[in-house]
Amino acid sequence: MKIVKQILKEKGPQFWSVGPDTMIYDALKLMAEKEIGALLVLDGGKLVGIMSERDYARKVILKGKSSLETPVREIMTSKVFFVRPQQTVEDCMALMTDKHIRHLPVMDGDKVVGVISIGDLVKATIDEKDFLIKQLENYITGSR
Repeated sequence: MKIVKQILKEKGPQFWSVGPDTMIYDALKLMAEKEIGALLVLDGGKLVGIMSERDYARKVILKGKSSLETPVREIMTSKVFFVRPQQTVEDCMALMTDKHIRHLPVMDGDKVVGVISIGDLVKATIDEKDFLIKQLENYITGSR
């Protein structure tokens, strides 16, 4: 089973973030530009929250707030679940399933080193299963 560190190596460690005082509209523009579903919220380099499309839908649209006048801090999820580089894909899937989340910051000590999404985990799982199937097919057919 792959570990988080391997996934970050394959996809790259880049992640996108905003400050807590960034207006929601600007955060949404960045999310659309980068084609991502969540942004980390950093304050002085410290992880203080995460803002997702789900946060926007539930806490702005459904409550009639203005994305032009409301800062990210008012809708971000401040209880952030995270994983470490040595954790497995299974660990991540279990945490995401249990907490009903789709994005996990990856922390090395107190430093953010990346973000893992549910899509990253699905891809890693499919790649691993494809590899295993090819190995079994080669074994059965006697080819190498």
